Amino acid sequence: MKFYVGVTDNNWYNFLAKSKPDEVNFWRPGGGKSFKAIGPYDLFLFKLHSPLNYIAGGGLFVRYATLPVSLAWDAFREKNGAGDYNSFRNAIYKYRNTDPMREPDPVIGCIILTYPFFFKRDEWIPIPKDWSPNIVQGKTYDTDTITGRSLYYQVLERLGRSAAEEVEGYLAGEEKTANRYGPGQLVYPRIGQGAFKVLVTEAYNRRCAVTGEKTLPVLEASHIKPYSQGGPHSVANGLLLRRDIHALFDRGFITIDKDLHIEVSKRIKDYGNGREYYAYHGKKLAVVPDTVYEKPNPHFLQWHNENVFLP
Repeated sequence: MKFYVGVTDNNWYNFLAKSKPDEVNFWRPGGGKSFKAIGPYDLFLFKLHSPLNYIAGGGLFVRYATLPVSLAWDAFREKNGAGDYNSFRNAIYKYRNTDPMREPDPVIGCIILTYPFFFKRDEWIPIPKDWSPNIVQGKTYDTDTITGRSLYYQVLERLGRSAAEEVEGYLAGEEKTANRYGPGQLVYPRIGQGAFKVLVTEAYNRRCAVTGEKTLPVLEASHIKPYSQGGPHSVANGLLLRRDIHALFDRGFITIDKDLHIEVSKRIKDYGNGREYYAYHGKKLAVVPDTVYEKPNPHFLQWHNENVFLP
């Protein structure tokens, strides 16, 4: 089993260790390179900057994405490791050696992690002896090696029994059945609101599901069944929608049937003739995710048809 140890900004770590959020964005100031060292839901560990040569926590890797700074903040806010947008943006400008005049909204790399954990100071793990001071971003380890296996079990020991069993279960690929929604759906560890936004955006190739609009700042990840009413942060419970379409969907003026056709309520006439929106009535979605488990789940679509849509 492979896992990754990433060199971590100490200010980022200290900020998040205090709040202990349900997810974090382990951002990289340059957005050019992808991250393929480990796969989804593999272990990602935090190695503090020298002279603090310790592993101080970690999380489960969800996905890597490149996002403009403004959208990374919109998705994760303080879970980016900063108290406000200006502090977050200024930290990135410092690393990039640039400023707002040259780069108004730079693109950064976002390593999205769920189940983040932060060890107490006396639980920090000294870095393995094979760690080179020349490593800038991080290093991959494997539990098939003595060093990797030793480090892995030190992490599990510090997590405590219940947390370690849960994390180790996901790392081993065990399927969880408690949060299953609909037949045949793959079950993964829970994700937070920020990861939901990014995963839905990527699943729809950064285009509005209804209109095909590509202008990223006006696109929003919508829950089919609201989280406040028991809908999960799952791509299958999400749609990427242009902002006005999102508002109409949430208020019941637009819905999607089980065959992925768009339905527009006659009640939209209460606000004018609605000609622009009626043009979508009866059409298939313009964009649908490629993978089965990311497509809109009929279970949630039916819920929206029956409980939100205004006939």
